[in-house]
Amino acid sequence: MCGIVGLFIKDPQLEPELGSLLSTMLGVMCDRGPDSAGFAIYGEGSPGSVKLTLRGPEGTDFAGLAAGLGLPATIRDTHAVLTVPVGQEMAVRASLAASASGIAVVGAGERMEIYKEVGLPTQVAKRFGLERMAGTHAIGHTRMATESAVTTDGAHPFSTGADQCLVHNGSLSNHRGLRRRLEREGLAFATDNDSEVAAAYLTSRMRTGDTLGQALEHSLDDLDGFYTFVVGTESGFGVLRDPIACKPAVMAETQSYVAFGSEYRALADLPGIAQARVWEPEPAKVYFWNRLQ
Repeated sequence: MCGIVGLFIKDPQLEPELGSLLSTMLGVMCDRGPDSAGFAIYGEGSPGSVKLTLRGPEGTDFAGLAAGLGLPATIRDTHAVLTVPVGQEMAVRASLAASASGIAVVGAGERMEIYKEVGLPTQVAKRFGLERMAGTHAIGHTRMATESAVTTDGAHPFSTGADQCLVHNGSLSNHRGLRRRLEREGLAFATDNDSEVAAAYLTSRMRTGDTLGQALEHSLDDLDGFYTFVVGTESGFGVLRDPIACKPAVMAETQSYVAFGSEYRALADLPGIAQARVWEPEPAKVYFWNRLQ
């Protein structure tokens, strides 16, 4: 069943409250996805640097790992964010692969950080201190595993491109064939989750020159199934429902924010929601909000 939430801040004065607002939205979606949860948050970045979000087993010595690499790190429970000069990213990835057993890179980008774990969404948000995080926009997911195991690897969001990630509600019927095609293009997969295939598909299309909007439009022809996608990028977030639109979705917009929820109750505690324009996104229509506009 799963639950999706997203929040795009238009008023800079609301940016310090991004994490707190998203945490509440995730908590409301607990009963749509009690198995695991995750979120991507877009905060401050450093030009010329990339954030690598690492995930490791409980008890991982992230402080020692970061010290050995000579890099600053922000440690949050089972995750850590390394700030790496762009020119050193490939060397750091190679070093992690060679010597840091059990460590996975779950996201990379100038501004994006990704956190996900098994457990109730409220507990996952608390473990990572989501309510204290600030930023311009964020997306989140609560998972009810129906087609793959309940694991942290299977939790959303999935990222296969810099500062880009995807959360997905629904099911893709042709993901196995699409996975094989993408693997021939050189894309690698860490899980059996069809949502990771959808994320990789968008990355593949954008490598050929598509904008994100064009990639999402092409997905309507290339991806079979029923789904809602919410995609985060460095500059904003987008929404797409399949042509049938059988999965529930609702959006709200005020002068201060744009919000997405699988159900209206996920938006009910947002400030000014009583005055918001509220609507159900149309089938097969790409919506996108960009902070650079």
